[in-house]
Amino acid sequence: MKDPNCFYCEDGEKRRSLMKEICKIGNATLYLNRDQKHKGRCVLKYEDHVTDISKLTVQQNQVFFESLRQVAAALEALFSPDKINYAIYGDTVPHLHVHIVPKYKGGLQWGGPFDDSVPRQEPSEEEVDKLINMIRGQLQKQHAI
Repeated sequence: MKDPNCFYCEDGEKRRSLMKEICKIGNATLYLNRDQKHKGRCVLKYEDHVTDISKLTVQQNQVFFESLRQVAAALEALFSPDKINYAIYGDTVPHLHVHIVPKYKGGLQWGGPFDDSVPRQEPSEEEVDKLINMIRGQLQKQHAI
């Protein structure tokens, strides 16, 4: 089910200005965040308009979090982050999604939560597509998609 008033469900210009689809995986869609101040930052969105993990069945939850694990493994293989931070909010965008944020020792916001108070770093469209192809290729290599 979709909610026409939902940022993720409507798949409109606002969503496309912030992130670009990488692929479908499991019961979700993976996006590359256009702001790459944390190299490899992605968002994994549940396929239907669900507002919280408590609304998923056990099976749906297993598929979703296995997809999240596979994405994390791909990002680790590609970018060798020292840690990946995960965030599930939903106060202002109530559609189940997880921010996947690779972080690097000595790098931006290491040792604390990531946030968007730091100016955006948006690579060119060509660079965005290159990152998308790298991540999609790694997921294919892992047989995740």
